Amino acid sequence: MRVLVISDVHANLSALSAVLDDAADQYDTIWSLGDIVGYGPRPNECIAALCEHEHVAVPGNHDYGVLGRIALSDFNPDARGANLWTRAQLTPPSLQYLSGLPEKIVIGEFTLAHGSPREPVWGYLLYPRTAYDSMAFFDTPVCLVGHTHVPVIYAAGDGEAVALPPQPGVTVLLDDGRYIINPGSVGQPRDGNPAASYMLLDTVARSFSHRRVSYDVARTQADMRSFGLSPRLIARLDQGW
Repeated sequence: MRVLVISDVHANLSALSAVLDDAADQYDTIWSLGDIVGYGPRPNECIAALCEHEHVAVPGNHDYGVLGRIALSDFNPDARGANLWTRAQLTPPSLQYLSGLPEKIVIGEFTLAHGSPREPVWGYLLYPRTAYDSMAFFDTPVCLVGHTHVPVIYAAGDGEAVALPPQPGVTVLLDDGRYIINPGSVGQPRDGNPAASYMLLDTVARSFSHRRVSYDVARTQADMRSFGLSPRLIARLDQGW
């Protein structure tokens, strides 16, 4: 099965559209790793665009924030304001869609979560040590996560994990080891590269490749200004931070 793996769209329709166009005819289904909404200006449109395709999805902390399942006081002021705005925008079908997402999904050799296998919605995997400790909380060879907005491959070693920076466009064959893999963020990358980040996975060949694609950042920023969203959230998009 050929899979388009995405995460952290954050209501950025321009970025999501660019990814879908760039990956066209290269996937059979989509796996979405959470935070479809939050921060960005087009939450309903992004949910609708995803629902046009065969897909599965797990929720992220921003998805839960707008649903009231995580207290907005747990978010920083910019994220809190964006979530309040998003909550007011979401249509009943969008709310119903987000409400029905399972926190963790296992498909064959792959576990899907937003934050970490231990804390699926809210946990952060920022360092090899925490990634290694998380290996005990999933049974499949590979766990796919998002949340940090930074693409990375954590490979389990002898008593530790090694962080491997992915090379866009390079196909990686999975061996018999155990991995935690983050495709990066579609809608708000934070690795210094503003281009949308995603991953193509072949579950039969047991191979994957990270991809980057530029999108119309200025259009998303203009939409955000028109809705009165945070200037800081607007500014960070063209810097990739």
